[in-house]
Amino acid sequence: MVQQLSGLSTQRGASVTSIVFIIIALGVAVKLIVAIVPAQIGDYQLTKTLSAQLQESNNKKETAKQFVERVDKQLSINADYDTKAEDVFTFKDKKTGQLAIYKKYEKTNTLFGNIDIVNRFEGDIDPTIAE
Repeated sequence: MVQQLSGLSTQRGASVTSIVFIIIALGVAVKLIVAIVPAQIGDYQLTKTLSAQLQESNNKKETAKQFVERVDKQLSINADYDTKAEDVFTFKDKKTGQLAIYKKYEKTNTLFGNIDIVNRFEGDIDPTIAE
């Protein structure tokens, strides 16, 4: 008895087309991860820095201007030269010793050619995060 080798029931494995699609999908996924994850890590570090500086400024009863100078100095120490305090946050409360800020900024990364990924970061900065 000879078995016939045609038909869908005898086919196994992936076709060349499906392998190409899988490789393209994996490439796009890796590119997305490379564009998004560093921005998320940078935002986490910036939030911790702002929180620590806010807590220290409130403990020392510094003014809003002194706080901005403190943050700019810390950002330059962290080698984040292209970021300025005024571009990253706004004050919700400027009372000396009770400073409160709202973080809002965008980070743009190129995905492919003229396609960009825009990461938007917003939120209140709480001085208790630094603890």
